Amino acid sequence: MLIFLMKRIAAGVVLIFAVATLTFFLMSVGGTDPARNILGEGATEAQVAAKSAELGLDQPLLVRYGEWLSHAVQGDFGRSWFTNEPVIDSLANKFPVSLSIVVTAIILTAIVSAVLGVTAAVRRGWVDRFVQFFAIFGFALPNFWVALVLVSVFAVSLRLLPATGYTPIATDPAAWALGLVLPVLALVTGTIASTAQQVRGATIDVLRQDYVRTLRSRGVSKSSLLFRHVLRNAAPPALTVLSLQFVGLLGGAIIIEKIFALPGIGSLAVSSTIQGDLPPILGLVVGMVVLVVLVNLLIDLATGWLNPKARLS
Repeated sequence: MLIFLMKRIAAGVVLIFAVATLTFFLMSVGGTDPARNILGEGATEAQVAAKSAELGLDQPLLVRYGEWLSHAVQGDFGRSWFTNEPVIDSLANKFPVSLSIVVTAIILTAIVSAVLGVTAAVRRGWVDRFVQFFAIFGFALPNFWVALVLVSVFAVSLRLLPATGYTPIATDPAAWALGLVLPVLALVTGTIASTAQQVRGATIDVLRQDYVRTLRSRGVSKSSLLFRHVLRNAAPPALTVLSLQFVGLLGGAIIIEKIFALPGIGSLAVSSTIQGDLPPILGLVVGMVVLVVLVNLLIDLATGWLNPKARLS
């Protein structure tokens, strides 16, 4: 198990390094002039050149990369070229907002999709047809359209839930929970639909296995068969899908945060990309990749625990 864990950690470190390096070079050769963007169109060439030298942009690309990497491995991602705010402070303020939405959404997705998928696989009939219809219908709906409909109905017309804003959980837990309802619902509609379909398929495949028929013939109860044998073997494919959904939810949260005016990583990503503010972009990319690696590591550990063969592959 220790070797299995070390391999996954090493692969995660390589992935973080590769994505950060690729992002640095792609953003650096993208043609954006941050010094001109900071000073405005009225600045002279001499002023732009002086600002570029101040930011270190007059140095060779490899020198700038080496300097950034040497600081990044120590946890120093520099300061924003536009606001002069330390990147690590900016991430510390905005990641909790986005994680509140994404973690709540992934927990809700896991619970609801497991209930729907297993129920459809066991009961079949109209329940199965409903889940399949919901999977197609829900997956086809764009998140931003669902968000606009939810705001129009529950915030504007019925005035039941807030349309915008974010309250930290330490300030008011009830207001924090109410503020997450609409963004989370907008995010999970598609993920629940697709994950429930995957859970249904994996459960049906296990139910058709010979050892399940053997256990039934020996008189094993339905509940014991389902919870001790079927779900244990159907869980790894569902966990893999759930880890992929987490990556998709992180990307989808950027759009949802803009719609609901939430101060998460969405606003930071959009403004930094438009301005060509490289330090926050790199910090954001590294932070998101670290999150993805951690989630996948947890999923791998859970899969290895459920299925020992996965540790050997």
